[in-house]
Amino acid sequence: MSNSTVSSINTLLNKTLMTLHLAPNGEMVGEVKDNGVQKKRLSVKEKMLSYNPMAHCQPHTLHYAMKGLGYLPTPVLEGLIGYLKGPHSKQYQHANAHLRLILAVNSHLKTPLELTPMHELRERFAADAVAMQAPSAWHQAGGSMLSNIKPFIKKGETPVNWEDKTIANADDSDMTIRCYQAGTKSIGAKKRRAHNPDQTAMLFFHGGGFCIGNVDTHHEFCHAVCEQTGWPVVSVDYRLAPECPAPAALKDCITAYAWLAEHCHTLGALPSRIVLAGDSAGGGLSTLIAQQLTAPNENAWLDLGVDGQKMFDLLKKLPAPLAQMPLYPVTDIETDYPSWELYGEGLLLDHADVAVFDAACLENSPLPRIHILNSPMLGDNSKVCPTYIVAAELDVLRDEAFAYAKQLKSYKVPVETHTVLGAPHGFIHFMSVHQGLGQETKNIIHGFGGFVREVISTKSRLAA
Repeated sequence: MSNSTVSSINTLLNKTLMTLHLAPNGEMVGEVKDNGVQKKRLSVKEKMLSYNPMAHCQPHTLHYAMKGLGYLPTPVLEGLIGYLKGPHSKQYQHANAHLRLILAVNSHLKTPLELTPMHELRERFAADAVAMQAPSAWHQAGGSMLSNIKPFIKKGETPVNWEDKTIANADDSDMTIRCYQAGTKSIGAKKRRAHNPDQTAMLFFHGGGFCIGNVDTHHEFCHAVCEQTGWPVVSVDYRLAPECPAPAALKDCITAYAWLAEHCHTLGALPSRIVLAGDSAGGGLSTLIAQQLTAPNENAWLDLGVDGQKMFDLLKKLPAPLAQMPLYPVTDIETDYPSWELYGEGLLLDHADVAVFDAACLENSPLPRIHILNSPMLGDNSKVCPTYIVAAELDVLRDEAFAYAKQLKSYKVPVETHTVLGAPHGFIHFMSVHQGLGQETKNIIHGFGGFVREVISTKSRLAA
């Protein structure tokens, strides 16, 4: 990279950082201080890495910074990728320069998970995930007079309200759920209450290796689902490992399902029209719950003693889910698929990360590692609800999603598989900072909406 190019990039980065109030003490790097001493001029690499974590500087800083990178000319992006020794276009053919730069920066900022205390990892992930979300996703509909007039609500846009509620978890302690509902829809000068003609509600389980994540880290996605479909969405803040190893998360999510089945009428939905969704670990929870709601395994639950028997009895009383949408899910904790070797290093989820999460979740579990309640592929999936499964191409877990879809198809379960080319594990966190992934996420939500409506139509025809 030439000196003139580096100089122009330095200037651009300085301007960007100053605009975002990220430059230290309000000074541009390389300025002359009042005492006449020249401040050290940092290289492009040092400059990009010296503002970590940017999320602590102001809300949604990462959103603006990451999105802003996408406006740089492609040659500049490619130059930065090369400077950071990031992936080239031949390595990831379907990932554009903007996404490959994001991956390159992440690779340099990432520290081994085993070196980070879990509480610190949770705080960092939560701060960065929220900072990357669009500020508009955090505007409560009807929260103020301004929130209901232009330019806050665009024509035809559906505003969203949300409220955190406290319910009992599987062990009768407090658990938070966040309930999203569509508000009034702006149509010209008129407003009308958003209608949920599908009478459907979604129960969502966040990802994070069963160890990190919460309702805030996946707020933007849940907000988008509610906005696009009009469905109420309930996001579950289940207990995390290692403090609460498996199957605590599964039990909490089943308990949340029972709550929604009882209260869905208050959200304009029917108990028979609950759909499940989750990403990564949450996708694994979705597949386990879909399985155990349709074919609960009493012997597996009895391995947990009296508490397991209670959970089995609860499962038998609950309605089956209408459909599910697991996004890049954990489905098989034992088999090494080709994607494990292809994408196990240098991306957002690598071999070392999986090992850390695996140990935290399973080492102190009351269940053996190889158990139906730990690995969805081991159980009876012959009666699972219709499934719209989403896989990411550049993901160590990609082939697990394919294997799960193949198993369901062998049982004649209606399955649709959507593979996002050029996308890494966890790509929904980039939905508002990367144009291509943003459109893909919209397409996924739209596709699942159509899939669910077709399931409803088919059931209605069969019942007629």
